[in-house]
Amino acid sequence: MVKVVVVGAGVVGLSTAVCMAEALSLCSVTILAEKFSPDTTSDGAAGILLPKEFPDVSLERQRCWFKNTFDHLLAIAESPSAPEAGVFLSPGYQIFREVPSDTKPYWSNYVFGFRTMTDYEMKRFPNHKFGQSFTTIKCECQRYLPWLEKRFRDAGGQIKQEKVTNLKQLTHYYDVIVNCSGLGSRSLAGDQDIHPVRGQILKVHAPWVKNFIRDGDGKTYIYPGISYTTLGGTWQMDDWRLEVDKGDSESIVERCSQLVPSLHSAQVLEEWVGLRPGRRNLRVESERLQVEGHDVLVVHNYGHGGCGITLSWGTALDALGLVRNGLHEQLPHARL
Repeated sequence: MVKVVVVGAGVVGLSTAVCMAEALSLCSVTILAEKFSPDTTSDGAAGILLPKEFPDVSLERQRCWFKNTFDHLLAIAESPSAPEAGVFLSPGYQIFREVPSDTKPYWSNYVFGFRTMTDYEMKRFPNHKFGQSFTTIKCECQRYLPWLEKRFRDAGGQIKQEKVTNLKQLTHYYDVIVNCSGLGSRSLAGDQDIHPVRGQILKVHAPWVKNFIRDGDGKTYIYPGISYTTLGGTWQMDDWRLEVDKGDSESIVERCSQLVPSLHSAQVLEEWVGLRPGRRNLRVESERLQVEGHDVLVVHNYGHGGCGITLSWGTALDALGLVRNGLHEQLPHARL
């Protein structure tokens, strides 16, 4: 039995672990993480499927990541598991203060009903010049992560709560290491290209808001959910603060209320801060780790920034393919 360990239990780690446990019949899969839901960064994420473009990754690869994630979550949204998993279709608008250089982004063919907003629709947003209307998917991780964890256990996966301080220490116990540690890869993988991007959001009671609205700069957004509406946000590079900043909260309410004035009277249910794992390019690749005569396959899957949920299943499938390829090199006759 090949022993696989997945480091990290956010949405990327759990998605990757589920893919491995369900697909690799000759492998035992274990998740190692210091924090699990509801204490991960993913738990506070707004969860709307809306990708950004990574500059040095082929668009074809990014299309696959997004399409595979969208298709996976759409199947859940259309299944009886949707309420428990917290996955549902969400219609809305992305608006811009200036016309963007790319008015039809690479992901526009995979969401539903993508179109340019009319002049009449744009009158609602007098400070913006251009808008896009479409229906995407929202995934609420406080429901989705426990649902994924159950799915992982049902597939025979094991879970251990433990802080990993060095990937090399795992080579004595596991044959394959899958690194989904997000910001933790700064120390675990020695990757100085990954950095914190501080995000602060508010959860408010605003059941009258039915459509999401996102400013194209990514800093202001309104995402209706099942039991609360998420208002955001901040995008503060290299900021490690985890305390709520009251000035940020006031700014978020003010900016969101300019788009939907009724939000001024919305009851604030919670203020939350998390650190996104920012990186110029998302890293999904494999390498070999040599430790005391051990040759161990390491697959990295981290650096999603604000696209963790948006690309989670697609990059998990990519990581699964890298594990399969690596194991076939070691075990050419095994049927994985």
